Order: sequence, then C-alpha cells, then structure tokens
Amino acid sequence: MTIQAPPVRPAGQASPVRPAGHASPARPAGARSLSGVDTWVFDLDNTLYPSSCNLFAQVDRRIGEFIAEYFGLPYEEARAKQKKYFREHGTSLRGLMVEHDIDPVPFLEYVHDIDVTPVEPSERLARALDALPGRKLVYTNGSVRHAENILARLGVEGRFEAVFDIVAAGYVPKPDPRPYRTLVERHGVEPTRAVMVEDIARNLAPAAALGMTTVWLRTDADWSRPDGGGVGHGDHIHHVVDDLIDWLEAGAPPVL
Repeated sequence: MTIQAPPVRPAGQASPVRPAGHASPARPAGARSLSGVDTWVFDLDNTLYPSSCNLFAQVDRRIGEFIAEYFGLPYEEARAKQKKYFREHGTSLRGLMVEHDIDPVPFLEYVHDIDVTPVEPSERLARALDALPGRKLVYTNGSVRHAENILARLGVEGRFEAVFDIVAAGYVPKPDPRPYRTLVERHGVEPTRAVMVEDIARNLAPAAALGMTTVWLRTDADWSRPDGGGVGHGDHIHHVVDDLIDWLEAGAPPVL
C-alpha cells in the first residue's frame, strides 16, 4: 500500500482550498515534495508537545538556580549571567563549558529534573507517528533522559529509532552546523530523503544546507521566529505548519 506524504502549507502562504470535483492545484513555488522521505527528524521540546505546556519555564528557572549555586550569586545576578551565556554561546550550558570548564553532567541532571505532567499523553500523536513511512529520530539540545521522560509521558516511547541529544552532539547545540553533520553520519541519514521538524526557525538552516526538507512548526514565541519576532521567513524554511498532529494525521493512511 502506498502511503501519501502529509500535505503541508508552504511557508508564507495560506492553505489552498480545493472545491469538490476540482483537480489539485499546482504546488506553489518554493514548496518541496515529501514523496520519497525515509527519515523524519523531530525536535523534542515545544514540537512533539504543545508549547503551551511551558516546560521550558521550569528548565529556565533551574538553569538560573544552578548558576546561582555554582558561583554563589544572588538569583538575579545569576539570571543575567545565564542570559549572557545563551546570547553568546547558543545555550547556557555551552557558555558554562567554554568559559568555566564545568562538568556538564550535573548541570543536565539538575535542569531537567522537572515536572512533566503538563504534557498530556497523546494517542493521536502515537497513531500519527505509527502511520509515517520510514524511521523517526529525535534531535534535541536536551539530554536523552529528558527526552525519554517526555516520550514516555506522551505515550510514544518506542516510536523513535534513536535520540540524538546534546551529549551525542559533543555538547555543541543547535544551530551550529557540526552536530547536524554528526547526526547524518552516525545514523546513516540521506539528507535529500529526510525531513526535519522544528519550532525554532533558525535551527532549520543547517538542515536545509545539508539538503533536508524543513518544516517549521510555528508557535507564538517571538524567539522561535525566523527574524526574531517578525512574520518573514528564510529560504531554509520549506513548509510551515501550525499544529503537528493535524499535519501528520492529514497524511496518515486509513486505520483498518
């Protein structure tokens, strides 16, 4: 049985409406076909679960607490240092490692020790993932343990061939291009037959440069947008979707 790839809305364009009895419209310029895809690379946080769960608020606070404890600083001073590391190094952890040579393991264990109950189990997501042709990978700036906790909470553990985490990336975070190349090499990904789904638009640029088809899961967060808060997008974004499960279900085969 042939499984059709999910229909998507090309970046910057509204979803076409096709009246009954009319042929499908031609694919708009800039859109990429998803036929022939054999690998699906999903970001974890705010992608596989809704951003409204706001788990990052917990992680964000615990990063500040870790820095305050490590340096013996008041919390507000630690927060300023935290944001400086994020701006200059991509993640607070990377800044701590580069500037202070900290051991990343205790950091990751502490900041990901959070309450994941805001994430609700999703049978719809499980069914949609099962219906996708090809293998599925998770690529996260978090840890494997954090990913496993989230996947278990969602009820989709076992659907993914592997989790490529910040440790596998050599503690180099997205969107640095180097770990993307490591992911491709380590897991035998043919980029031209792969799709990457992300909520942070800039993290899709290295994937597109490798030849992957990219899907930006648009959220309300300004920092996730291609231009830091505007409505534009770059050439590295091939498709835009607003609801992951709706998009996946649109291409899933009938449940027999």
